[in-house]
Amino acid sequence: MTMSGADAGRTPARAPGTAKPVADAREAIGRLSAVVPDFPSPGILFRDLTPVFSDARAFRTVVDAVSAPFAGSFDAVAGVEARGFLLAAAVAYATGTGVVTVRKAGKLPRAVYRESYDLEYGQAALEIHQSDLPAGARVLVLDDVLATGGTLVAACALLEKAGAVVVGCGVVLELGDLDGRTSLAGRTVHALETV
Repeated sequence: MTMSGADAGRTPARAPGTAKPVADAREAIGRLSAVVPDFPSPGILFRDLTPVFSDARAFRTVVDAVSAPFAGSFDAVAGVEARGFLLAAAVAYATGTGVVTVRKAGKLPRAVYRESYDLEYGQAALEIHQSDLPAGARVLVLDDVLATGGTLVAACALLEKAGAVVVGCGVVLELGDLDGRTSLAGRTVHALETV
């Protein structure tokens, strides 16, 4: 295939369901993600995925790979604030579906559904507009990292409160030591890389 103009240099999308996008995504994540010690606090080893997202080829590969296991099963994509927005918007565009932003509390101007969840030191809440999804919409939930699972559990509960059917959760990176997948038992969870 020959590309010109704005498409020159882009990697063509691959057919969903192949193992190649996941392998390519893992390679890009390993090569480009930055490990930052003592961020956001001492003793934390932070994996910064922004270099993966800023590389056009790597980002496209990650978008293809995170959505491939769910191909054809969703009507909308929900992105969890904030880096989940990047993934959700790109997947929604690539698949011709709508995108829903799952926001931190107090950021949306109209009537909302709200779901509270526990943090290590206190509570937080997520919200979506009540009119964002029709009842029965099949939704893929995307975020950058699965750690303890609290945010994704709350996002799924919030979407179900709105009448949606959550078809699964996709993340770029799973922190295996924190066992967040256990809190999502019974849900389909696809992580591109586990560390």
